[in-house]
Formats: sequence, structure tokens, C-alpha cells
Amino acid sequence: MLRVAVSAALRTASTRLLSNSTVQTRVFAPMIVSGSKPTLQIRQYSAKAPLTKKTLEERIVLVLSLYDKIDAKKLTMDSDFTKDLGLDSLDHVEVVMAMEEEFGFEIPDGDADRFKTPRDIFQYIADKEDVFE
Repeated sequence: MLRVAVSAALRTASTRLLSNSTVQTRVFAPMIVSGSKPTLQIRQYSAKAPLTKKTLEERIVLVLSLYDKIDAKKLTMDSDFTKDLGLDSLDHVEVVMAMEEEFGFEIPDGDADRFKTPRDIFQYIADKEDVFE
């Protein structure tokens, strides 16, 4: 119990020290007490992982297959959202929102209205993001 209290006190102190410093960084820095010597762990974040065509396609299919109104057996990259999968306009908006959340950027409504198949989404993301072979 004492170890937890010491760890919490050190974490609070380290956060105060980091926030009062002149160098502005976005770093998560918890204090870890192991044995008698506290250590400072710093987590640094990098850019997004690079996308390949294969991983992009897999992620799109996964997000769509997890949507409850889409039958995963009927889902292909060329399935029409309305004709083949039976989605209405509200479902289409929800699919676009799921893609925005998955890939971490906003898709304008004008662009989203042109998505008729998963391949359209694939092509749009491939054009907007760095996608490798």
C-alpha cells in the first residue's frame, strides 16, 4: 500500500515538474517505483503506421463486416452499398463515420456521397493517405 502511495506522489510530482518546465512536449511520463529507486518512463508517439494496399483493404472489410446491418457473406470490395448490401442513407453516413474513426481523418460530405462500393472508399483513402504496394 505504501508503494502505491509513493508511486502516486512521485507521479503527481513528475507531472507538475513536466508541466512547469520551459520545454513544451506532449509526453506521458508516469513515475515507476521498482525497489528503492524510482524510474521515469516516457512514452513518445510517432506518426501513423504506413498503409499498404493489402492492409488498407483488410481494414475496410473488417470495419464493414463489423457493422451490424451488413451481411459479411455478401460483402466484397465491389458490393454496392444500396443494391447488394441493402443500406439506406443513414447507414451510409454511419459507415462513413466508422471509416473516419478507423483511419483518423474527416471525409467531407461531398466526397462521401460518391462512395457506392467499398472499392470507392479504398480508392479515396489510397489517394488521400500514403499507401504503399
